[in-house]
Amino acid sequence: MKPASKPDLLVVHPLRPRVMQDLAARYALNRLDLARDPEAVPAQAEPRRMGPFRGTIFVHPGPIRHQIAAAPGHTARERRAERGGDMEDNKASAPADGAPATGGRSLAPHLRIDAYETSAEPLGLAQRQLLHELTVGVLWPHRPRDLDLFLSLGRGYLATDQIGRPVGSAMYFPVGEDFAMLGMMVTAPRLQARGAGKWLLQRVLADCAGRDLRLSATRSGYRLYAAAGFLPVATIHQQQGIARPVAAAPVPGLRIRALQPGDEPALRALDAAAYGAARARILDALLPLSTGMVALHDGALRGFALQRDFGKGVVIGPVVAEDDGMAMALAAPLIAANAGTFTRLDTPAGSPAFLAFLAEAGLAPFDTVTEMRLGRQRRAAQGPVIYGLAAHSLG
Repeated sequence: MKPASKPDLLVVHPLRPRVMQDLAARYALNRLDLARDPEAVPAQAEPRRMGPFRGTIFVHPGPIRHQIAAAPGHTARERRAERGGDMEDNKASAPADGAPATGGRSLAPHLRIDAYETSAEPLGLAQRQLLHELTVGVLWPHRPRDLDLFLSLGRGYLATDQIGRPVGSAMYFPVGEDFAMLGMMVTAPRLQARGAGKWLLQRVLADCAGRDLRLSATRSGYRLYAAAGFLPVATIHQQQGIARPVAAAPVPGLRIRALQPGDEPALRALDAAAYGAARARILDALLPLSTGMVALHDGALRGFALQRDFGKGVVIGPVVAEDDGMAMALAAPLIAANAGTFTRLDTPAGSPAFLAFLAEAGLAPFDTVTEMRLGRQRRAAQGPVIYGLAAHSLG
């Protein structure tokens, strides 16, 4: 049954395209056709298309900045009643913070948000476009090729409402039988703190019962994961910018060369020791997409760094090294090869020397997220350690 309410109309003063896109994402215009009720549109309004969004924004030439005008038949009282109903429905459908994922009962098959019921279905390549709309809405840089990689390696859920709009997503990336990374935890901006993220997290936690878990929590998601029992492990520094060559101090006895065929077994062993689990399937997917460097000491492979196309440019990761000097020696030739190109490296290493090296190379601090775990700590703290993530969702 179609909902009785009609979509709201957004009228905005002419703004920069980026600001208008943010407004479009905030008010869910990516899936709505706002022209279905022409009588509600001011005569002076000029319809414009907005990049990847499928709806129409009406740009008003007047002095107003922006306003929401109810379409006929959708009063403020009706909207307040809908919101009140939502809160009661969400309280009834979601267990209390910190409770077990299922609360001893089966998960609710639907969640009511706004005037619509939301349902979740398994994520696959067929849902890539909807997943991409979600990532665009939260200003993540993922391109379709990046999502294809994640969808080929992980499992998860996509939540949509009754008119087909994406509401949220949650994925997990199994590594062996006892570990998984959680990632691609996205909720549409207009629906954050309305229960959708918690509802999807419960589904993923139920699927991953018995596994140690790790994730990268944004500021907006931190409280949700903490309430579910996740503990903070480290701060991940997102360093990015236009790369420029930088010299790394030589390390006595260390030789750096390009990755060659035959390096894979030693690379997998080093990664398993640093990562805390043998993610051979993930590495096998990354290696054909990557170039890289390895560090040799007395003929033995002791560290490595990979890079591949991602988002706006190139991401360097994973990076495994024994200390700052080795990490800089591995990263320096990759950064030099990317001179003039947007380059990103996400590091859990809080070393001031390594962060200063990245900043000197043009990879300035951009943001931080918190690495969190549920279960035992798996990532190594000494010996070969992770200096660069493959991705927030992959660790």
